[in-house]
Amino acid sequence: MNLKQLSELLGLSQTTISRALNGYPEVSEETRKRVLKAAQETGYRPNRAAQRLATGKAGSIGLVMPTAPGHNSDVHFGEFQSGLGEEALKHDFHFVIMPAHPRDEEQAIRWLVASGSVDGYYLAYMREKDSRIAMAKSLGVPFIVHGRSYGVEDDYPYLDVDNEGAFRDATELLLDLGHHRFALLNGPEDLDFAIRRKLGVKSALKKRGLTLAPALTRHTAMTDEHGFRGMSELLRHPDPPTAVLCASTVLALGAVRAINTAGLRLGHDISLIAHDDVLPLLKPEHFTVPLTTTRSSLRAAGIRIAERLIAQIERTKPQPPEHELWKADLVIRASTGPAPG
Repeated sequence: MNLKQLSELLGLSQTTISRALNGYPEVSEETRKRVLKAAQETGYRPNRAAQRLATGKAGSIGLVMPTAPGHNSDVHFGEFQSGLGEEALKHDFHFVIMPAHPRDEEQAIRWLVASGSVDGYYLAYMREKDSRIAMAKSLGVPFIVHGRSYGVEDDYPYLDVDNEGAFRDATELLLDLGHHRFALLNGPEDLDFAIRRKLGVKSALKKRGLTLAPALTRHTAMTDEHGFRGMSELLRHPDPPTAVLCASTVLALGAVRAINTAGLRLGHDISLIAHDDVLPLLKPEHFTVPLTTTRSSLRAAGIRIAERLIAQIERTKPQPPEHELWKADLVIRASTGPAPG
């Protein structure tokens, strides 16, 4: 089925059909629904090249994939992309993925925009006082931030998890269980989510007259191996923790291995709470001792980011909110228990 045939089938001009498919406001809602229904039933797909000429839009979302020799791949990135792709497919949007060294991300985004190959893009792996925000606001192309940038005014479109609130709630749960010696296995210290999670722990401890010891804090890549190494070091401390907070279930996988190697019982000798991004291959309830977690789905975040970005590009009405801060769920399982006597 081509555009001419669809035009003859519906008794509408090719221009009207193109405008209906591309969301032009002058087409009535009744006509738009009729055209979309016929397109779906007949399998009609617009010619991308012709559509770009007609609308000036590429039908693509841009993203930068940070990579370099020795740079750890990230399972979280793939899960987020699955959600992004799920929503993009509904709107017939494509991805333009630009691999770049982490220090060259700004230039990669500039290239994507200058090439005209994308209609919008998203930023991720946000850092403290991230210079990409100012750059993005200067380029005049729709964008959205997954996360936020600590130390930068929140005057840009974002979707974030309340990381500070999540780890404050988790710490308060452990405090209520009688724990006083805390450790934190966190992500890289320059990343916004890690900064906010650390703040959440420290604020909850401060209310009870306690502090988070620097010697019991680790900032590391989010891998099983780094979780094992970090937890092993913490357990060798002269005054080891009885409560540990992990920035991800991936880190927790290694941390639990270190706890078992040390002959400790999770939920009895030591308690652990991890952040759960709802990774399908690493479910906290399937650990030998099910993990207590703060939970927020990365896939759902990817879906919502795509939904909002495409709405900006297509200028749908009403526009989604500029700022979304999702509250993480605190799910209590067997990895947390009263502080040992």
